[in-house]
Amino acid sequence: MTGAASIIRLVAGRILGAAATMFATTIVVFSALYLVPGDPLSILLRGRKPTPELVEQMRLEYGLDLPFVERYWNWFTGLLQGDLGYSIQFQQNVADLIASRLPTTIWLVGYTAVLILIGGIALGVWSAIRGGRTDATVLAATSAMSALPAFVAALVLLFVFAGALGWFPTFGGGGPDVLSRIEHLTLPAVALAISYVGLMSRITRSAVRAELGSDHVESARLRGLGGAYLFRHHVARNATVPVLTYAGVLIAGLLVTSQLVESAFGLNGIGGLVVDSVKNLDLAVVQAVTLLVITAFVVTNLLVDLANPMIDVRLRRTGRAR
Repeated sequence: MTGAASIIRLVAGRILGAAATMFATTIVVFSALYLVPGDPLSILLRGRKPTPELVEQMRLEYGLDLPFVERYWNWFTGLLQGDLGYSIQFQQNVADLIASRLPTTIWLVGYTAVLILIGGIALGVWSAIRGGRTDATVLAATSAMSALPAFVAALVLLFVFAGALGWFPTFGGGGPDVLSRIEHLTLPAVALAISYVGLMSRITRSAVRAELGSDHVESARLRGLGGAYLFRHHVARNATVPVLTYAGVLIAGLLVTSQLVESAFGLNGIGGLVVDSVKNLDLAVVQAVTLLVITAFVVTNLLVDLANPMIDVRLRRTGRAR
């Protein structure tokens, strides 16, 4: 099999696998309501005193008078057309509701991801290369960072940098311009990133140290190679694979872990929407956000799976990631 054919087969296999995963996810997410004991309508109306008109409206909205397979198919085809349902709590289309809140979360997740990648990788590489006291100090610091919950970091940052010093705003996600967004999201992003910078640093350190002790690096040293050239061509390239794999899962997971930070800083993002929707049993919103998060995981993992063989030719030959 030629190299081009191998790459095409690898890409096609990964895409088909991701599509199958997403299809199975839609079945699980839709079925969740019907796996709970009791009448689905009573779950949707818990805590409310509906009028007969509202009951009839909800039966029509959720197709509760139809067979399960037909209900699922109508819901699934609606998803493909961008119809995510209707929010009982907010009285608007779920797609419009998510679209109004998604930009803030995307900004927060993107800002946090940059901090994690730059800080975590830099600390990990520095620790692995320097060794000795530097390594011990960085390990101790990153261990403490990894153990610090995001909501604790958020409270400390709010008290010191927003309250005592007044350097940053205490509330909101900022305006449409970039500088306003950065100003409002710096403290939330730092609070969310701290523990993950520690984890990323340790993953990077382990990957770099493993490559530094590998046979091919020792052979390169014997041939007189060293310094930046040795690190760039014989260490960094192979160490990138495990770091990239972990980073993909971590960044996708920020959509889930951002909710506590969003609540602490009063950000009108997806995290707060999830909390409110779960408390109020707003099923359509919970289903849509769950699909959004899972889609982020699947797409991120797909991109990582496709990128890894391009970085490490050995994975391209075997067709699988380490």
